[in-house]
Amino acid sequence: MNIQQIRNALLLAKRLNFTKSAEEINIVQPALSRQISNLEEEIGIKIFKRHKRKVELTLAGTYFISEIENLLAEFDQIINTAINLANNKMEIRIGYTHSIKQSILPEVINKIRKSRPEIQFVLKEVNNEGQFKGLTSKQLDLAFSTNPIIPSNLTGKKLTSCDFVILLPQSHPVSKRNYKQFSVFANEDFIFPPLEDGSHHIEIMKSICHNAGFTPKITHTTSSASTAFKLVENGMGVCLEPENSIRGLHLNLKIIPLRNIVQKAELTMIWNKDFENNFPDLLAELSDSSHYEFLNANQKTE
Repeated sequence: MNIQQIRNALLLAKRLNFTKSAEEINIVQPALSRQISNLEEEIGIKIFKRHKRKVELTLAGTYFISEIENLLAEFDQIINTAINLANNKMEIRIGYTHSIKQSILPEVINKIRKSRPEIQFVLKEVNNEGQFKGLTSKQLDLAFSTNPIIPSNLTGKKLTSCDFVILLPQSHPVSKRNYKQFSVFANEDFIFPPLEDGSHHIEIMKSICHNAGFTPKITHTTSSASTAFKLVENGMGVCLEPENSIRGLHLNLKIIPLRNIVQKAELTMIWNKDFENNFPDLLAELSDSSHYEFLNANQKTE
């Protein structure tokens, strides 16, 4: 068994076609077939069911491919880290949600650069569930999430929290001057993130409506905050956002801060054991919440 055999098996599992897979890796089809047969013989299971016109994964093959793909990603990362260390470089892969990008992410990067100028960053905007998967598979080292429920295999710490705001089109009759209670939006069309963006975060948003005595009528869902802003601007509904999500943005919208509700957007740092082992001093510095609380206190929407 060798790494190339495994990579070829992964490709075949995605394409489910020997001819196309062989062409993609630039070998002849019989050679690929022999590689797969040798791999199956060596590990003692059938990975693929071969039919005249199609290829399928066996039950054991489905499990094998899923697990080996995670191991291969970890192997590739080990090689990449070793190369960076040999060249006096270090890479930190950070996942973040939109509200983090607009608020504490620049502060986090500046903190790291001051302490460890040799570190390079790979930044990826990804929802809560994607962060959990990336940290577990070690494709991410560190993540910053909004209202997560942290899996037991990961560690996290709340850094700061902020109020929610409701965004309205400019033509909406409600404004900061005449707004009194959230129940005024009971008949509005709401724009929400999809469930996979973070079920707990969405439940918190729904609870704002429930506490006001109504169930939100969700007519549109989008993972993109900028798309949600455009939908609101064009009269397609209203949306709830963490206040930090709109920090520094000049939106053609009415913005009403929800100061007197119990629900808050909690901005949380999450990491895996490797990051804790490799960067203990950096983790301690980033975990100091005092700076982020100060940041939040000075970024209230007027």
